[in-house]
Amino acid sequence: MKRNLTMVMAIMMSGAVWAKQPARGLLGQQAPEWGVTQWLNLPADKNRLDIADFKGKVVYLYGFQALCSGCHKHGFPTLKEVIATFGDDPDVAIVAVQTAFEGYHANDIDAAKRTVKRYALNIPVGQSGHDGNPSPLMRRYRSGGTPWTVIIDRNGIIRFNDFHIDADAARHLIGTLKAETGASSTP
Repeated sequence: MKRNLTMVMAIMMSGAVWAKQPARGLLGQQAPEWGVTQWLNLPADKNRLDIADFKGKVVYLYGFQALCSGCHKHGFPTLKEVIATFGDDPDVAIVAVQTAFEGYHANDIDAAKRTVKRYALNIPVGQSGHDGNPSPLMRRYRSGGTPWTVIIDRNGIIRFNDFHIDADAARHLIGTLKAETGASSTP
């Protein structure tokens, strides 16, 4: 009986701790700055990028780690399809950031360079997090890990913020957000 009571108390306490955890993502909120300082594939006139550089555009922001199997199995294929559909669209910005929160030496800027080459990415790719300092972008966007996708509307409001979105759903949402005018509304 005492053991069962101890187990019930432990479960209740873990539930209380879990309830205090902040919700993942920032759905419906203004997109915060990225704070990313290391970049690959930047336009010639830029030495860094942030959300303010894309005012008035729909933004597809993809967070990954080089060693993340889910990133390679799901996230990058979706990213490649989004690039194929919207890569040349002046109303859409597509950006990827390696959001290191573990395995810092394996998820460093050199790993990001190899990832760019592996997937033939011609989009800006940033590096956030290094040497035991977890990604500031992850903290600002309250991501739950990787792969993590954020879709931001023309007004800077986060309209999708979660582990995965399939390519069809991403294309549909981006198309819908491109067509919106005026103030945004959360889904």
